[in-house]
Amino acid sequence: MSYIPRLKQEYKERVIKALTDEFGYKNVMQVPKLQKIVVSRGVGAAVSDKKLIDHAVDELTNITGQKAVATLSKKDVATFKLRKGMPIGAKVTLRGERMYEFLDRLITSALPRVRDFQGVRATGFDGRGNYNLGVQEQIIFPEINIDRINRINGMDITFVTSAETDKEAKSLLTELGVPFKKN
Repeated sequence: MSYIPRLKQEYKERVIKALTDEFGYKNVMQVPKLQKIVVSRGVGAAVSDKKLIDHAVDELTNITGQKAVATLSKKDVATFKLRKGMPIGAKVTLRGERMYEFLDRLITSALPRVRDFQGVRATGFDGRGNYNLGVQEQIIFPEINIDRINRINGMDITFVTSAETDKEAKSLLTELGVPFKKN
């Protein structure tokens, strides 16, 4: 018997049925699903200090459990002393088992550690069924040792779904356990 993440099991057993009842899908393949989660961080100060990129890559690797890659600038910007091809951020794309594991850890252990947390805003949808969430501090993740960080940075988390509308995507994420604010 192989290991199946808790949220993946819950999606198969409960979420598909709940979304089918809510939206009246005729086929199981019409039910929206989570395709990938992208965790990214911009490091603007990396123009002057190259070690900051290594710290960002290491932290994202620790948080997600998958090797992060440095993102490179696409064009020259003279006012920021930026050249094309310079590393200016880090990102990780999670799919499959690691995606569900990361989402489970985000919902159950990281988000409740945010100070004065009442839920995530429901305004981060892009109109195509994808959701963006900004995290102010990386220290909400239990994998980060607060004594070993050099500065507090935020990160962006993007949930890419196969949903056609924002309403379907919000229902999917709510069923998976993402705590949206009550209006």
